[in-house]
Amino acid sequence: MRDEERSVGRKKLVRKAEPPSKRGIAWPRWTGFRNKTVWDFLQLLIVPLMLAALGFWFTTQQDARQQQIENQRAEAERELAAQRAQDEALQAYLDQMGSLLLEKDLRNSEEDSEVRTLARARTVTVIQRLDSDRNANVIAFLNEAGLIGQGESSIRLLTEADLRGAQLQSIDLQEADLRYADLREADLRGANLCGTFSLVLADLRNARLWDADLEGALLQDANLGDPP
Repeated sequence: MRDEERSVGRKKLVRKAEPPSKRGIAWPRWTGFRNKTVWDFLQLLIVPLMLAALGFWFTTQQDARQQQIENQRAEAERELAAQRAQDEALQAYLDQMGSLLLEKDLRNSEEDSEVRTLARARTVTVIQRLDSDRNANVIAFLNEAGLIGQGESSIRLLTEADLRGAQLQSIDLQEADLRYADLREADLRGANLCGTFSLVLADLRNARLWDADLEGALLQDANLGDPP
């Protein structure tokens, strides 16, 4: 009898000596979780948590890629709309100038006449609005129509014109009369201004003149800004 009591006592001591981390949680039998440790439950939760994290990351990446695609599409649409607007502005200007030439006799108009003032205003406005590629078409049209040249027969629509910030890169302006013109911050990189009197008294402060051909150009009293 004593041997049995001693055996039971040893079992109780062994049971009490078990570390707490390995002892099961005292769940009711009906739950089906008897003899389950904390680590057992953590193992059950790790896989669902990892799957949830991976799902969240994948969704986030998909959303970011979709947003990038949408931004690129929106940017392309804005660029297309801007190009279309420039094409329409150029075509409208050419139509208006054609009307002034054919119907309002622009070439034979007086210096201060309404038709010439209108032609100058429309020309300056469209040049300030358009990019260099389309401005090349404007300048070519004006040259052919005799509306900006330096000869006495030309109307010289760009003399004293406000062309601040105009995009005039790589454009042939050799025949243009730009005396007194306001060309501040205009982009004249690579423009042909060779051998002309066109820049007399012009305001060229902060104008970009890199690679512009100024050979023989007369810059008498032109404002080039303060020296560095």
